[in-house]
Amino acid sequence: MPLPTFNLSVLRVIALTHNNLTGELPAGICDNLPLLESLYLSSNRFGGKIPSSLQKCDQLQLLSLSDNKLMGSIPREIGNLTRLTILELAGNNLEGENKFISLSSTSGLTLLTSLTNCRRLKRLLIKDNPLGGRLPASIGNFSSSFEMFEAQKCRIQGQIPEEIDEICSLGNLWALDLSQNQIVGALPSCVGNMTSLRYLYLAFNKLNSSLPTGIWSLDDILEFSASSNMFNGPLPLELGNLKVATLIDLSMNNFSGEIPTIIDGLESLIDLSLASNSLGGPIPDSLSRVPSLESIDLSNNYLIGEIPMSLKALSHLQYLNVSFNELTGEIPSEGPFVSFTYQSFMSNKALCGDSRFQVAPCRFSSPKTPRKKRVLHIALYTILGLASITIALIGFVILRCKTKKQEAHQTHVLPAVSHERISYYELQNATDGFNESNMLGTGGFGSVYKGTLGDGSLVAVKVFNMQLESAFKSFDRECEVLRSLRHRNLTKVISSCTNSDFRALVLEYMPNGSLEKWLYSHNYFLNNLQRLNIVINGACALDYLHNCYPVPVVHCDLKPSNVLLDEALVGHVSDFGISKILDAGDSIAQTKTLATIGYIAPEYGLEGLVSTRSDTYSYGILLMETFTRTKPSDDMFAGELSLKDWVKDSLPSDITRVIDLNLLTQEEGNFDVKVQCLFLILELALKCTEELPDLRISMKDAVTTLNKIKHQFLTGCGRS
Repeated sequence: MPLPTFNLSVLRVIALTHNNLTGELPAGICDNLPLLESLYLSSNRFGGKIPSSLQKCDQLQLLSLSDNKLMGSIPREIGNLTRLTILELAGNNLEGENKFISLSSTSGLTLLTSLTNCRRLKRLLIKDNPLGGRLPASIGNFSSSFEMFEAQKCRIQGQIPEEIDEICSLGNLWALDLSQNQIVGALPSCVGNMTSLRYLYLAFNKLNSSLPTGIWSLDDILEFSASSNMFNGPLPLELGNLKVATLIDLSMNNFSGEIPTIIDGLESLIDLSLASNSLGGPIPDSLSRVPSLESIDLSNNYLIGEIPMSLKALSHLQYLNVSFNELTGEIPSEGPFVSFTYQSFMSNKALCGDSRFQVAPCRFSSPKTPRKKRVLHIALYTILGLASITIALIGFVILRCKTKKQEAHQTHVLPAVSHERISYYELQNATDGFNESNMLGTGGFGSVYKGTLGDGSLVAVKVFNMQLESAFKSFDRECEVLRSLRHRNLTKVISSCTNSDFRALVLEYMPNGSLEKWLYSHNYFLNNLQRLNIVINGACALDYLHNCYPVPVVHCDLKPSNVLLDEALVGHVSDFGISKILDAGDSIAQTKTLATIGYIAPEYGLEGLVSTRSDTYSYGILLMETFTRTKPSDDMFAGELSLKDWVKDSLPSDITRVIDLNLLTQEEGNFDVKVQCLFLILELALKCTEELPDLRISMKDAVTTLNKIKHQFLTGCGRS
C-alpha cells in the first residue's frame, strides 16, 4: 500500500516539544510551510546551527527552540520575521558572531539589533547561552508591546546603554532578567519608570551605583533580586512601599546604615535576604508585623542589640540566619525558633537562652536581685547542676556497658537512607539507559549521571561499581552520613536505589559542576569574590560536620572536585564515600583507606589517623589551590618542593608570584589592597596546614577569619 501524501502547505502549528528528537534542523525547514504560525521544537536534542532559511516562514508568530543543543551564532535573518511575537532560544550553546569577545570589546549583540524590525515582539528568551558581547544602543528601539526579556547567564559585558530609557518608558514590560552576566557601571535611573514591572533580576553582575530611588515606587513588583553586585548606600524608608513584593534579595552588596523600621510595609513578603552587607543597628521589631515571612537572612552584617522576641509570632517562618553579627541577649525558644539550628546564630557577640545552641549561657542573676539572694540562687543552681551531672554520668556508664555487651553479640547494621526509594527502571529512564552523554564524571567507586525524573526534576545519579568490594562500604557510608546531615552547603540526598547487584544514590543536581572545573577550564572564570564565597561555603560545611552534629564527622577527602556549585555558584561539599563518624568522646580514628595524594594530612598519610584537624589540612590545600590555580600534584612539585612550601616561600613579599594572575590586574584599581586580602587568605591556608594537628586552626575560627577577609574585600577591594 502506498504511503498517503500530506499537504504540509496548510500547516499552521507544529508542536514537538519534550521528545528525544535529535539531528540538525533541516536547511529547507520552511520551504513547504508558507502558512506556519507557531513552531514548537523546545526540550529536544537538536544540534547544529539555526538555519537562516527560517525567514521564509514569514507568517511565523511564535518560534520556540529552547533547551536543545543548538550552537553557532543566531542568524540575523530571524529579524525579518516581522510578525514574530515570541522568540525562545534559551538553554542552548549559542554564541555571538565573534566567539572570542574580550572584556574590552565594543561588539554588541547583533541579534538584538536585528530584532528591532519585529514590531510585534513581546517576549524574548535567550538565557543560558554563551553569547557574549554588549547590550547595543539599538535595544531602545524594541517593539512598544515588548513584555519580557530574559538574558540570564549570557556573558553580557559592559554597561547598560543610556538608550534603555526607551524601554523604560514602555508600559508593557513586566519581566526583566539580566542576572549572572558581567554588566558593570550604574543601574539607569529610568528603571524606576517601569511601572508595569513585576519581576526584576540583576543578581551576579558588577553594578556599582546606589539603587535608583524610583525602584521603591514600583508598586506592583513581585520579585526583586539585586544580589551579588556592588550596590551601595543606605536602604531608604521607601523600601516599605513594595507592598505586593514576595521576594527581595539585596544580599552580597555594600549597603550600609540601618534596616528601615518601616519594613513592615512589605506586607506580602515571603523571602527577605540582606545578608553580607555593611548594615548596622538593631533588627527592627517591625519585622514581626510581616506575617507572610518564610525566610529571613540577615547574616554577615554588623547588627547589634537583641533578636526581637516578637519574631516568634511569625508562624510561617522556616529559615532564619542572623549569624556573623554582633547580637547579644537571648535566643527566642518558642514558635518557629524551635526548629532552627546553631548555624543560624553562630559567631555573634553573646547570644544565650537556648540549650540547643553552643553559645554563651545566660547569667542566673540580674542587677535588680539582692546580693544575698543571688548567692543563694547560685548555690542552689550549683547543687542542682552537680546532682544532674552525677545522675547523667551514672546513666551514661550503665548505658555504655549495656551497649558494649550488645555489640559483642551482634553485627552493626548501617542505617539506610530514610527517603522514599526509587526503582532501577525509573533511574534507567531518567538517564537514558545510563548513557555516556549524560555522564557527569567518574570516581573511585563508580560514575555519576545527569538524570531527569518523571516529574521533570533534574538529579545526579551516583551509581556504585559493584565489582569493587569497597563500593558496598562506600554506599553504606554515604547513606549513613547523608541521611541525617542537613546543611545548605552539603549535597542533599533525594533518594536511593538498591537491589542484589545495583546500588545508586539520587542526589541534588548541581548545574555548574565542580570547583575544579571552574578553576581549570578556559571557558569558565571565577573572580576574587566568587572564589572567596565558595571557600566560605566549604568552611561552613566543615564547621557544621565538626562542631554542630551530635558526633564529629570527618569528610576525609576534601578537594576541588568534591566541591559542587549550584546555579548561583554556591558551594556544596559532596562525596562522603570514605568519611568517618567519630564515636562519642573520640577525637581521632584509624583508617586503612587512603584519600587523594596531595590533600591528605601528614598523620593521615603516614599512620592512617584521621580527625577533624586532618580535614582542616585538606581545606588549607584547597584554599591554596583555589587562589593560585595550581594543583598540589603539579609537575613542579615532583621533588621536595610542595604546594605548601611554594606558597610559604612567597609570603609576605613575593605573593604575586603564586597568585592566579587572572585575579590581579593593575587596571582594575585597588591593586595593593587586593594583594593584602589575598595575602590574608594564604596566611590562613598556612595556619590550616601546620605539620602538627594541634597547631592547626579550627574550622570555626577559619569561618570567622574568612568572613572578616570578605568584609575587607567588599569595603576596600572592590568586587572583582
